[in-house]
Amino acid sequence: MAKASTVIQKPVEEVFHFVGDEFFANYPRWSPEVVELHRLSEGPLQKGTTARQVRIDHGHRTETTFAVSEFQPHRRICFTGLSNAFFCSYEFERAGSPGAATRVAFTFELKELEPYMRPFEKLIRAAVQDGVERTVKNLKGLIEGSG
Repeated sequence: MAKASTVIQKPVEEVFHFVGDEFFANYPRWSPEVVELHRLSEGPLQKGTTARQVRIDHGHRTETTFAVSEFQPHRRICFTGLSNAFFCSYEFERAGSPGAATRVAFTFELKELEPYMRPFEKLIRAAVQDGVERTVKNLKGLIEGSG
């Protein structure tokens, strides 16, 4: 499991809106490895929403179908892989003076490695941790820079 967090100098409502309400527009911005993102279900992002993504990580292309497994406005959003075994969550909490900042914690967990990948487990875990840290850094830069 890999975790990282940051404090974003914007109110929790604004940060959650960027990540949750505007997920399909913004996710490829904070995770530029996503080269395709397709909504598979209608309506706003909510528990049960499904999507498909194509990512290119370190030259390796993966296609994944995933679902929103938890959606608590201004608190938490979780995604679970349907075609690949992974889980990730974004948690939001007020930080600093009331309403001024938001702590965002991002967690990503590969549930199971394919047998052919097991010899590379340490490298994969290090790459996942780097990706998690980059994700929160990108979120901070995008949201604080959006004025």
